[in-house]
Amino acid sequence: MISQTRRTLLKVAAVAPLAASLSAPTRLLAAQTYTLKLGTDAPAGHPVNTAMAAAAQAIKAATSGQVELQVFPNNQLGSSTDLITQVRAGAIQLLSTPTSVLSALVPAAAICGVGFAFNDYDTVWKAMDGDLGAYIRAQIANSNLYTIDRIQDNGFRQITTSTKPVKGLADLQGLKIRVPVSPLWTSLFSALQAAPTSINFSELYSALQTKVVDGQENALPIINSGRLYEVQKYVSNTNHMWDGYWVVANNAAFNALPPNLRTVVEQQLRAAVMNQRAEIASLNKSLQAKLQSSGMVFNDVDTAAFRAALTKAGFYANWKSKFGNEAWGILERYSGKLA
Repeated sequence: MISQTRRTLLKVAAVAPLAASLSAPTRLLAAQTYTLKLGTDAPAGHPVNTAMAAAAQAIKAATSGQVELQVFPNNQLGSSTDLITQVRAGAIQLLSTPTSVLSALVPAAAICGVGFAFNDYDTVWKAMDGDLGAYIRAQIANSNLYTIDRIQDNGFRQITTSTKPVKGLADLQGLKIRVPVSPLWTSLFSALQAAPTSINFSELYSALQTKVVDGQENALPIINSGRLYEVQKYVSNTNHMWDGYWVVANNAAFNALPPNLRTVVEQQLRAAVMNQRAEIASLNKSLQAKLQSSGMVFNDVDTAAFRAALTKAGFYANWKSKFGNEAWGILERYSGKLA
């Protein structure tokens, strides 16, 4: 009995180091995981958010679960301007934000929203995937933020009202219209003799409902996903500005990812952005009919008088001086002569 026990103990003693030698590498091979939070101001059903949700799934699959992207739509983490502050401070790692909002931090981001600069999507993508987009991204980088090299589509913007349709310049005079918190937007509608009021998107529905303002301007996908048809009656097809959503990241947080994982995140975000553009293009063909079925009344507008009024008011000359000759020159390569 004693010798058997001794032999058993010797076997256990011999196996123990082997077990230890196997368990240590197993512990070392446990992959580190990373959680990234991304906030947006877009309503939950908007293509901006469906694209980011798709990117989250793709990133998780491509990194075998090492990177989890959490998407928070509809201002869940704060107002549009709050989200800019949070991503700069590192409280959240990523943000998908309109150029109008980003321009509070990076003024050059607003240049693609200059009134009537782009006639069609072909011109938009040549500019934003070309020299104009590269110029804007360089200015974003100067603010210690990172952005991928493609911008999401927020669409050409239309004017909506609850009181009367906007058919010409006279209908804009004195109109209480909500605009984003952006000097460019305020300046444009002031030049058109409207009465613009800067309101964050999170407060827009209630502002329209309580008649703080009588109108607003946004692309059709936002009008639809934000249910603005419940508090607005008329849509004027003005195409007065084009706007997009940049996916920006806290530079330090993004660079903290191992290079291989960072590459995967970049690739999947870029792919999601390109898919989002295609979804917006599809929606642009169908949303007018859908919004009409919800009670909205559409009308077309001859916008030549709008652009002439902007020129006469000094809108283009003023913004050329603000953006500077270099930026304005790049814009006019695509838009043609503005000022």
